Order: sequence, then structure tokens, then C-alpha cells
Amino acid sequence: MAEKILVEPDVDFINQLGKLGGESLKKCYQCATCSVACPISPDLRPFPRKEMIAASWGLKDKIVKNGDIWLCHNCGDCTAQCPRGANPGDVMAAARMYTIMEYATPKSLGKAVNDPKKLPILALIPAAVFLVLGLITGLLDLTPELDPNGEIAHHMFFSTWLVDLVFIPLSIWVVVVFALGLKRFIADIHENALSEGKTDKQTIEPVEFLKGIGRAIPTILKHKRFSECGENTERSTPHMMVLFSFIGLLIVTGIFFIVLYGFGEHGPYSQLNPVKILANVSGIALVIGAILLIRQRMAKKEQVSAYADWYLLWMVLGVGATGMLAELTRLAGTAFLTYLIYFIHLMFVFNLFAFLPFSKLAHLVYRTVAMGYQEYTGRQ
Repeated sequence: MAEKILVEPDVDFINQLGKLGGESLKKCYQCATCSVACPISPDLRPFPRKEMIAASWGLKDKIVKNGDIWLCHNCGDCTAQCPRGANPGDVMAAARMYTIMEYATPKSLGKAVNDPKKLPILALIPAAVFLVLGLITGLLDLTPELDPNGEIAHHMFFSTWLVDLVFIPLSIWVVVVFALGLKRFIADIHENALSEGKTDKQTIEPVEFLKGIGRAIPTILKHKRFSECGENTERSTPHMMVLFSFIGLLIVTGIFFIVLYGFGEHGPYSQLNPVKILANVSGIALVIGAILLIRQRMAKKEQVSAYADWYLLWMVLGVGATGMLAELTRLAGTAFLTYLIYFIHLMFVFNLFAFLPFSKLAHLVYRTVAMGYQEYTGRQ
């Protein structure tokens, strides 16, 4: 006798997917064209048809615990060939955004980050933190002078101690939130893979799993999956520019941190300094990459652009643009303007970084882990 399964649709889940950009879901009549059209879908239990079915029925666990939604790169091939205009790529993107909010803790903050009405409040949080903490500690000088060399220096206005006093605890907070979410995420995608027959590995071996993530990283860095897609191949280059810009800026931050606390050397540094060159190249690439991504998204009228998409794109552009402008105004000798822009820059960095586990940028972590799990299980 066939096993009986009680289906309990989660209507609120379906509605939430619609709000996140998956409102075309109900047009799907399960023809499987999307799975056939997708160039990167696995041969075993391919996506996105099964995800479209599960989402239509409101089977939340079948979506949230499904690592396959992260293997999708929203290249648009399935959406372009869908005979009903169900836009499977947009539905998968909405499912990923919902999953990010589901795994991040606290969930209330995840909802706030993805609610446009809460944006003014979120933007004011870093301003209040910097001002209050800076004035209490005396590390914020509202009437800064020039540095001993007679040059404008950001640390004369906003002490590097104050920056680190805010961002070091913030870094720990981000790591903890991700760690808590990933612990559940890995257990859930493994449970889902076992139940759907996508793996025969009964347990996860930590060392081998980490090796799987290591094998997935070159694919991510090369954007190999993007190049296999047909509809949005032009997105690959600006996406790589943004990714490598962040990597470059992370390296620069690490080096300057060591130089500052290890050798006690403050900036500003020469424009011919190799690390400074890397910083400038990364900053310029970040701005150009963000602008190209925004232009491409605006040109794709048929592609759904939810608030989460625009929030991330404008935050990335804001970080890059204010960072470069703070440097240009410093070189131009306009003290007031450079200090003002630098303060705004720190607000952008705070919002992008502090809310990383709750925003679309979290896909960088979850997708890496999901692709690593795919490598670990050997599912091709």
C-alpha cells in the first residue's frame, strides 16, 4: 500500500514569497520546462520544477530546508522559456530571500532589514552609535585639526579606535549569527537530501565537507555557473567586479589593521603605496560593478526586482562611492566635506556589514555552503 502523506499548506508562506518577488508562482502548471531549460540543474532530482510544486502547495519545509534553491544562480533561462510566465527564477530568488530571513537570528531584525518602511530607522542606528559612543569616549573630534604633517586625515576626526570599537564587536556579532544559522542550515539540507534521495551519505563528515567547500570555491571565484547560463551572461563581469572588490578591500583592511596596531603607523598613505593602489583599484571596481548591475537590473523589465535586490545594490554602490569620494575630497583639501562624506561612508559600511546575515548579501555564505555540500555528496 502506498504511503499516505498529509499535506498541510502554509498559506502565509505562499503570501510571503509573493511579497519577496515570487508573485508569479501561481501561473505554474508544472510542465517541467524550467528543469529542462536550466543548464546547471543536476541530473538527479533537478530543479526548479520540484521547488515550484512545493512552493505552490505552501510546503515551507520543502523549500527552506532544500539546498537546491542555492544551486540556482537566477540566470533567467528557465524564466525566458516558461510557457506560462511563471518566472521560476524569480520564485527561486524569493525562496532564497525567505530562507535567509528564516535562518538569521533574531527573525524580527530580518523582517526589519527587508521592510522599506524600516530603512530610515536602520540608517539612523549607526549614526546614533557613532555619535553617542564617540562623544562619551572622546574618540570623536567634531573640530578636527590637520595631522602633524599638515594633511587632512580621517583619523583626526574619527579615531581608528572608535572605528574598531564599533566594528570588532560587530564582526563577532555577524560571525555568531551566521554560525547559529549555518548549524541549522547544514543539518536541514542534509535531512532534505536524505529524504529526497539526493545523497546516500547518512552522516556529514566535517573534514570531507570542508574539502567539498574548498573544491566549490574555485567555481565560485571563476563564476563558472554564470558562464553556463544563456540569458544573463552579461551579469557575470560586474558580479565578479563586486566580488573581487570586496575581497581586495578585505585584504587592504587586514593589512592596515596590522600596520596600525602592530607598528603604530597611521595614514594617510602615499598613493604609490602598493596596498593603497589595491584599495583604489578595488574601490573603483566596486563602484563600476555596482552601477553596471543596477543598469542591467533596470533594463530587465521582465525580471522582478524586489526591495531586497535594490537595498543590496544601493548599499554596495553607497559604500564604494562614499569611500572614493572621501578620498578625493581629502586630496582636494576640502576638510569639512571629506569628514562629512567619511562619516556617511561609515554609516553605509555599518548597514551593509551589520545586517549582512539578514540581507540578500548573505547568499554569498549560504550558496558557498550549499555548493560545498553538493561537492561533498558528489551530486552532479
